Amino acid sequence: MIYPTLSSLLEKVDSKYTLVVAVAKRARQLVDGQQKLTKVESNKPVTIAINEIYDEKIAYERNKPEKPAE
Repeated sequence: MIYPTLSSLLEKVDSKYTLVVAVAKRARQLVDGQQKLTKVESNKPVTIAINEIYDEKIAYERNKPEKPAE
């Protein structure tokens, strides 16, 4: 069984698309040299990013659409 499960990860974000974007961005940061924020046995950036989201070590912020100019 894969841990954490997809359903448990989806409880941490508002959609599966948000989850994918958040994991991808965090994995890129890890590849670029940022320190991991949680203890994980794996050295794979995507696995680390998934666990950081599950452990709520990172958060995302949804951009609000700008109002059109009148």
